[in-house]
Amino acid sequence: MKNTNSQKLRLGSFVLIGTILFIIGVYLIGQRQNMFKKTFTISTYFQNVNGLQKGNNVRYSGINIGTVKDIGMINDSTIKVDMAIQEKIISHIKKNSIATIGSDGLVGNMIVNIVPGKGISEAIENNDIIESYSKIGTDDILNTLNTSTENAAILTSDLLKITNSIAKGKGTIGVLLNDTIMAQDLKQSINNLKTASYGASNTIAKLNAIVSSVETDDNTVLGMLLNDSISGKKLKTIVTNLETSSIEIEALLNNINTVVDDFKSGEGAYNYIVKDTSLVNSLKSTLNNINEGTDKFNQNMEALKHNFLTRGYFRKLERQEKKKAEKKKN
Repeated sequence: MKNTNSQKLRLGSFVLIGTILFIIGVYLIGQRQNMFKKTFTISTYFQNVNGLQKGNNVRYSGINIGTVKDIGMINDSTIKVDMAIQEKIISHIKKNSIATIGSDGLVGNMIVNIVPGKGISEAIENNDIIESYSKIGTDDILNTLNTSTENAAILTSDLLKITNSIAKGKGTIGVLLNDTIMAQDLKQSINNLKTASYGASNTIAKLNAIVSSVETDDNTVLGMLLNDSISGKKLKTIVTNLETSSIEIEALLNNINTVVDDFKSGEGAYNYIVKDTSLVNSLKSTLNNINEGTDKFNQNMEALKHNFLTRGYFRKLERQEKKKAEKKKN
């Protein structure tokens, strides 16, 4: 009987302790899952949840504020994540907040991090949807590093081939490195280029000196033209006058050409004299007759001077002319 009571007491103690532990476990789990707290739901959309599961924590600025309530596939590129958030946090989360997926430590579970947005915004409400931002996952980083490593290996192999070819004297660079004669020629060419550059520098310096002297020296013609504004104005006036004179000369030549054309094509005396040969012959005959008449007139005058009737008159005229000549001399 005693053994029976002792067994019953142990069994009752075991059941009681088990019940207490069960209640404590349910409370802790419910506390973790916000089963005994008032919550509200907000949602966001991701292209890749990176292993996120229901029940994972949701953090706001590093503080646990809720859990992942549901994960649903909307289409082949969009996944909807519903989050149960403590109601007392609702006044701190704004509508411009951003949700991201991270890990709880290096190898911990995936969690949803909500970070405050920039600027001023209204407080979030139940069943609102916030923006999301997908970070680069560890797998993507490892794939990128793997690709970079493979590319580096290929690049190293190619560089090794190039250096071996250069060491063996293949290609232009190999010839330049191994051919001493070409190296000497290249050195001589560089020395020639240096000499030419020195000569060019000296020539430029001399040209600069000449230009400076022309700019400052007013005794030379070029310096005077560059620096003397009065001479420049005079030269400008001369050029203007020459241009005006050339225009007037051109107009005069045009007028002369017009007159010559009129002479050639008109019916005036010039054209008549030049083209009418009978008139020319008549003029020639008239001039011959005039010359003959003049000779005969002179002969008649000489005859009159020696004629006794008119000789006294001519002598009187000669004496008057001599008197006039003497008066002019005195």
